Amino acid sequence: MLLFIALAVSIGLVVIIGICYMSVSGLVGVVPQEDRTFLDPLPKSLRPLWPLVNFVVHHFGSRFSNKLVERTAVQLRLTSLTFLMNAHQFIALSIIGAVVASLLALLAMLALGSFSVLVLLGAIMLGYFYPRIWTRDVRRRRVAQILKHLSIYLDFLTLAVEAGLNINGAIQKAVEKGPGGPLRWELEHVLRDLKSGLNRTEALRRLDDRLRIQEVTNFVSAVVQAERMGAGLAKSLRFQSEQRRSERFQRAEKKAMEAPVKLVFPLLVFIFPITFIVLGFPIAMKFVQEGFL
Repeated sequence: MLLFIALAVSIGLVVIIGICYMSVSGLVGVVPQEDRTFLDPLPKSLRPLWPLVNFVVHHFGSRFSNKLVERTAVQLRLTSLTFLMNAHQFIALSIIGAVVASLLALLAMLALGSFSVLVLLGAIMLGYFYPRIWTRDVRRRRVAQILKHLSIYLDFLTLAVEAGLNINGAIQKAVEKGPGGPLRWELEHVLRDLKSGLNRTEALRRLDDRLRIQEVTNFVSAVVQAERMGAGLAKSLRFQSEQRRSERFQRAEKKAMEAPVKLVFPLLVFIFPITFIVLGFPIAMKFVQEGFL
């Protein structure tokens, strides 16, 4: 009798798993293949999740809020991730992150034999907002690299303009001679916009809109105003270069002054206790040998 019941339960489980697999396979089969020929390659951490991302976008992407999609698109543009994923895929990735984090939290709570709604909600929130935290970190590193190279590119632009080139030729020379990085890519984008027929003002305005960095905004405004008013472009660029270099030194001095403050916590928590232990251990052992302790 028990053998018959076990056999019936096994057959039922196989049937249920088969039906679920056929249903999921049918849903996955209708998802169109993504053409990533002209897109950036996916990081290794995202490749296992990408079929699920496309699955969620295909079946539920039309239900995403338009405002959320617009805000996400702006955030991706500022972090230069538009050639990696679109806004719908980023939102789908956030949803999948929330689901995965909740499942991991449930497994951990089952292993520990306890359940907490707050821990589950915290895991869901962390999984959903982790991609946004990651993009914020990408944005911060990108801005730091742009500010690091901005004064160098301004020097190249100044030398090229003073040598007799216009701003288009100066940008071309700066791209050829300047260091690699996000600022070089953005200036190459400006050159492509100029070759496509846009005027210099519109191409530089687009650069400012893509980056949204105050120093770049000041540079674009200076170039546009110099062309509009007929002022000397070389003088404006040299002033911008000196200003950016001065700001770079000020940022370095600020970080140097912040270093002692940041060292206080590791000193108090790690270094001072170990130092006191090393110095106090021989004294304590001496007291123990003399019978005072």
